[in-house]
Amino acid sequence: MLPGRPHILGRITLFAVAALALSACDGNTTREIRVVGSSTVFPFTTAVAEAFVNQSGERRPPVIESIGTGAGMKRFCDGVGWEYPDAVNASRRMKKSEYALCEKNGVGEILEVQIGVDGVALAESNRGPKLKLSKKDVYLALAANPYGRPNSAKLWRDVNPALPAIPIQVMGPPSTSGTRDALVELILEPGCAEADPNAKVLKKAKDTAPYDKLCKRIRDDGAYIDKGENDNLIVQGLSQNPNAIGVFGYSYLEENADRLHGVPIDGVAPSYDSIAGGQYPGARPLYLYVKKRHLRAVPGLADFLQLYSTMWEPGGKLMKRGLIAAPEALRKHSREIIAQGIPLDPAGLH
Repeated sequence: MLPGRPHILGRITLFAVAALALSACDGNTTREIRVVGSSTVFPFTTAVAEAFVNQSGERRPPVIESIGTGAGMKRFCDGVGWEYPDAVNASRRMKKSEYALCEKNGVGEILEVQIGVDGVALAESNRGPKLKLSKKDVYLALAANPYGRPNSAKLWRDVNPALPAIPIQVMGPPSTSGTRDALVELILEPGCAEADPNAKVLKKAKDTAPYDKLCKRIRDDGAYIDKGENDNLIVQGLSQNPNAIGVFGYSYLEENADRLHGVPIDGVAPSYDSIAGGQYPGARPLYLYVKKRHLRAVPGLADFLQLYSTMWEPGGKLMKRGLIAAPEALRKHSREIIAQGIPLDPAGLH
């Protein structure tokens, strides 16, 4: 046997299986569009799905599942073909390791479409204590090992004498959530750098474990309460416990403004304008990732993306659901990605 031949045959087999799977998609005109992923992006993609069906009574309703960005990426990258999702909602950018999993499983080229902007909002009941926090406060309250020691803070006053003597109770999403990833990246890590000079040195080290332990790990002793991927449970929890804080996408705060308000971070409260302008520390982009091979194989998927691009405009229907429009240059680029099928360049992923 010639050297390298088993490897070549394995690759040929992989592509053949993927092709057969897609041909099954092509041959079944009743295949509905399937999207999984972020609970934050879920209401926006659901709104597009509703409009998509209303355009034509002959279309099957797309299936949109809210399972979190991390879990959605895994399922999205499991393979290509009939049984796998066509797209994944994401409240953070795809990770390099996730792209590698897609590549390993023969998913092929992927479109990265930024649909808008959002903020990781910290919120409390309108009957709450009106907390005003800094990134450092949040880090010292939620980090598992501030200053390299297990977190013993019980009250907000324990992390900052200017804060009230009420229990630290923060309701948020699970570890599979992109919102939780964004909370760590945008709030906890900068807060860690402010609190501990060692953070910058550890971040540059080849061994990332000490930095992760110091700056990125969230405590699990009950101060942070995992409420799952249903953000409405966090909203309900804040109504029942006015002294607690909730963490979710800005749209949930806007929808419940009659009973909740945003907690200012470093003097900036989450709002449409502060997030759109980038002043709010928790501002972040939202994405939809799509398998390019599925665009022709799945009936209506290309039309679905085109419709999405018309609904994310300022004043569009998604704005009424709480989406914050991306700047015009980004919206134009996203439209070009859809129209021209421009694939994601993985070189920029981390």
